[in-house]
Amino acid sequence: MKLALYLPNFRDHVTVQELEDLTDLAEELDFDSIWTLDRIVVPEVSDRGELQYPFGMMEQFPTQLPVSARGQWFQGWPLIPWLAAKTSKCRIGMSITDTPYRSPGVFAAEIATVDHLSNGRVNVGVGSGWMPEEFAAASASHLFPKRHKHVRETIEICLGIWTNDLFEYHGEFADFGPSGFGHKPLQDPHPPIFMSGLRNPAISAKRVAQYNLSGWIGIQDTPEELTEWLTAFGDELDKLDSSHSVDDMEISSMCWFVITDEPTDQTRNGKLTNLLAGTAEQITQNLIELKAAGMTMPLIWPPFADVPVSKTLDDLRQLNDEILPQVNAA
Repeated sequence: MKLALYLPNFRDHVTVQELEDLTDLAEELDFDSIWTLDRIVVPEVSDRGELQYPFGMMEQFPTQLPVSARGQWFQGWPLIPWLAAKTSKCRIGMSITDTPYRSPGVFAAEIATVDHLSNGRVNVGVGSGWMPEEFAAASASHLFPKRHKHVRETIEICLGIWTNDLFEYHGEFADFGPSGFGHKPLQDPHPPIFMSGLRNPAISAKRVAQYNLSGWIGIQDTPEELTEWLTAFGDELDKLDSSHSVDDMEISSMCWFVITDEPTDQTRNGKLTNLLAGTAEQITQNLIELKAAGMTMPLIWPPFADVPVSKTLDDLRQLNDEILPQVNAA
């Protein structure tokens, strides 16, 4: 198991210096990668718990974001080239880029440029988004009903631009003749593409096989959920008789993380389970179980509020130096 940092650009209050301190530590500790979070807006109705859908369209979560509308946070995408300049070892990416907020051709070309800026260290996470209020703020309300198709077309356009000197595309969301888009990415054949936690195993398997996807990113997945999902997903990949296997994919999950002095309630409660929020002993055991279930790279997600970055820095050192060796030895 390797570690990835989910940089807390989305929290009630964060500074550039704090993001830089966390980034520097991830580099020092040889984390695999650093990811940012894609959030365009926090609607004011969220503060009243009146979003149209619960967080991430997951029924256990409230119809409210964990950061207030007046919170002082940073956009995730502009941090990607900043991370390319600030790091030399860690891979970088945004989890998950909501494609309906971006022009597919522009997105693909900008990724290629950042891949050069980072000397070939870009991961590309793509998903459909879930919050109608955010689609409205991004001038993309008309795409909400067709957001999943937009993801597919974006992937097709990215792959076409990244692997051809000239490329044309004639689809619903982009329609252009043969064109050049500048430098192709350094990574061959293209940067690895991660999909979000799409829960239909048959559709996920087809998408992996068709588009040569490299990874899957969930959120707060328990070992039991992960085992059930990966078993069904793997079975569907086998049915396709393709060269792709679950064993070849990076399996990640965004997990809230804080090391506590006192034990936390570890009762299984789906997405609300304290997977990586607990004592060092509890976190060690949970990571061992997650590893056994098939997780290869947890995305370590610092708290949205109340825990200072200085505490998170200490927790990350303990996680890397004391907990991870026990996990990998198990």
